[in-house]
This record gives sequence, structure tokens and C-alpha cells, in this order.
Amino acid sequence: MTQTAISHQIKALEEHLGLPLFRRLNRALLLTEEGQALFPAVRDALDGLADAAARLRARETAGTLTVSTLPSFAVKWLVPRMSHFQDRNPGIDLRISAKEHLVDFGRDGIDISIRFGGGNWPGVRADWLIDEAIAPVCSPALLAHLQHPRDLAHVTLLHEEMVPLRDFPGWETWLAAVGASGIDPTRGSRFSHTHLMLQAAMDGRGVAMGPLLIAADDLLARRLAEPFGFKLPTGFSYYLVYPPATADRPKIRAFREWIAEEMRQHKEEIASARATAG
Repeated sequence: MTQTAISHQIKALEEHLGLPLFRRLNRALLLTEEGQALFPAVRDALDGLADAAARLRARETAGTLTVSTLPSFAVKWLVPRMSHFQDRNPGIDLRISAKEHLVDFGRDGIDISIRFGGGNWPGVRADWLIDEAIAPVCSPALLAHLQHPRDLAHVTLLHEEMVPLRDFPGWETWLAAVGASGIDPTRGSRFSHTHLMLQAAMDGRGVAMGPLLIAADDLLARRLAEPFGFKLPTGFSYYLVYPPATADRPKIRAFREWIAEEMRQHKEEIASARATAG
């Protein structure tokens, strides 16, 4: 504020109180007895406001950030990378809530969510993260027995029982895309979650139709193999979702920037591995 504006504010306060607060000298202002009596209370009040504002700012840049996501994404992608976020943001404690259903941010106490779908959820902001594709995956031990898609007729097919979306492709769609006929796409073992199905594949129990983002770390570590090299886009993607009103909160911004960078590095790692293998 300018000196003139401050002078007007002081005059307005004195008129409101009906008391002089300052003695005006040629080149100085001195507090009157009334001003000296008021000063400690004003100082304490302003200090209290400053402390409360500092606590609010600290709460926005530290504390707990609750993230809701699908169980298999949490197990296979997010949890293994939590330490990267916490090294970068030591004041923020992540709380991971693994849920199949869409959350209500206000009712469920969720700060931010990672959802899978088309990105058209009403009333929220959805930032695209990465597209998903599917392909058969199996243990390296089974690889020698799978030279052509028709060889799938002689192994157990593994399925995820809880299909995430109505139009999500599976064995039937993939087999049709590669022209593999005479194989029953419905037979085999079923699992409630993707990470359970992939574990069965790693254990040599059969061949899974794997979502490649969820299977990526196991493929890179050679715990899983991709026998045919043909991946099928699902038409769906992962999105970071949150209420528009919270977009600029420091904790939300920190997580948004981190996961976008982590996804970029992940895609570069996958592309490098594919180029080396090819």
C-alpha cells in the first residue's frame, strides 16, 4: 500500500474508534496512550492470522495425499514406484486406496484418482496418461511351445473374470484379429484381478491375455514373455482424475507432475526394450 493509502486507513480506524491513535509530528508518528493500549492486541491478532495462513499452506504442501486406483494398477505399477514420488516430495505421505468402483471425491475423502476408460466422466478433470493394449503373455518356459497362434489350442488360456469395461477386448477379439480359428476363446482358468492372472502366467499355469501396461515390468524383467509380438489396442486409456476446483493445490500439482514424468520415462523404457529385442 502507498503511504497515502495507509494514512487514510489509520484515519478511518481512528474515526471508527473515536480516539486518536497517533501523535503526528513534523517527520514522525508516535503512538498515543490509546494506540499503545491497542497495539499488543493488534499485533497478536495479526500474528495469529499469519500463523493460521502458514499452517494452511503447510497442509497443502505436506501431509497425506489419498490416491484411488484399480487394484491391479496399484499392485503392478503404482506401488513399485511410490518411493520415486516420496523421494521427490518427502513432506507428502501417499495413501493408496484400491477400489474397483468410481469414487465420490467429497464423500470418500479421495484427493486424486487414476481411472481406466474413455476419459469422459462428468464433473471432473481427466488428464490422459497412457493408452492400453493387450497381447498374450506367458512364462519364458512356455515360449518354445508357442511358435504360432494356433499353438494356443494346446495350452490353458487365462482370463480376468472382472472385465473392466463392457467393450474391453479379450481372447475372442485377439484371436479373430490374428486369424486364429478353431480355438475356443472361453476355455481356461479365470481370476478376479489382472495381477492374479499374470502371476498364474508367470508360474507357468497358462497363457494370459495381458494388459501390457500392467504386465510391462514383468516383461522387462523377463518374468513374462510376449510370444507372438502382436498387440491389440483396447481403445481405452489411463487417466488422472480429480475435481477441477482442486487442480492448483500444491499436493495435487506435485502428484500430477510426477506421474506424467514417470509415465514418459516408462514409455521410453518400453520403447528402448522393444528396439533392443527387435
